[in-house]
Parts: sequence; C-alpha cells; structure tokens
Amino acid sequence: MNLPNKLTCLRMVLIIPFVIFMLAGAGEGIYKWIALAIFIIASLTDMLDGQIARKYNLITDFGKFMDPLADKLLVCSAMICLVELGRLPAWICIIIIAREFAISGFRLIASDKGVVIAANMWGKTKTVSQMAMVILMIANIDIPAMQIVTTAVMYIACALTLISLVTYIIDNKDVMTSM
Repeated sequence: MNLPNKLTCLRMVLIIPFVIFMLAGAGEGIYKWIALAIFIIASLTDMLDGQIARKYNLITDFGKFMDPLADKLLVCSAMICLVELGRLPAWICIIIIAREFAISGFRLIASDKGVVIAANMWGKTKTVSQMAMVILMIANIDIPAMQIVTTAVMYIACALTLISLVTYIIDNKDVMTSM
C-alpha cells in the first residue's frame, strides 16, 4: 500500500462525510462549505496520486483499478446529491453515469482480451470539467453571472462526457469489433 494507493483510499473514505455534509441542511449554510472543502480535497488527491505514482514509478494494479473507480464514486455521489437538492438536472446525471458504466464495461471486456485502455486527453478533460461543474454547483453562488457560468460548465461537462465516450470507442474499435 504505497502513498498513491493510500490517497486513492482516502478519496473513497472522504465520500462518506462529503455526502453527509452535502445533504445536511439541504446543502446550504456552513454544511455546503464543509462539503465543498471535502470535495476539493478529495479531487486534489486524484491529481496528486497520479503525479506521485508516475514520478516515483509507484503504479500498481490496485491503483489502475481503484483510482478511476474512486473518481467515479466521488463524482457520481456528488451528482446524485446535486440532483436530490434540485441543482442538477437528472438527465445530465444519467448521461454522465451511463458513460461511466459504458466505459467501465468496455475496459472490462478489453482487459479480458489483454488490452489495457488508458485514460486519454478527452477522458482527463472530462473528469476536470465534471469536477469543476460539481464545485460550482455545490457553491451555488446566487449571482446571475455565476449561475450562467455554472450552467455553461454543466453543458460543457456533458458535451465532454459524450465526446470522450466516442473517442474511446473510435480509438479502441478493434476491441469492439472482436467481441
């Protein structure tokens, strides 16, 4: 259990207090700011664990599997809370979660064939945009200009989610055709 893997585990553990604070007090007041701080810390562990793993050659099978799973659990938990609070349309949440299931299934099939599907630029950009969307929606700043920015980021995150799905399929069409 090296440092990057510990950071991945920490990210998963932080989901519990995040959800508790996110839903406490209907996600308002001090609760939303605590939830936001927890989400940002958890999101930073994602960036940090990857950098440390690559820099010090600490890449493990556990990390390859758990890191993307921890990311999905964090973002999906946040989005479900945001739907519950009426801040995120359910259809956006469904598109994003459906993409995550599709890519996870695709990766599972590929791994059975001995093929590793690594994250590409679109997948990484998608993750950053989703995290930015979640941060803005948790903050829920009641200024018209910020609401416009938040809505724009939501649509950008949704578009990048779909673009990354298509690029993964196109880039790995050989895996798809051999099923």
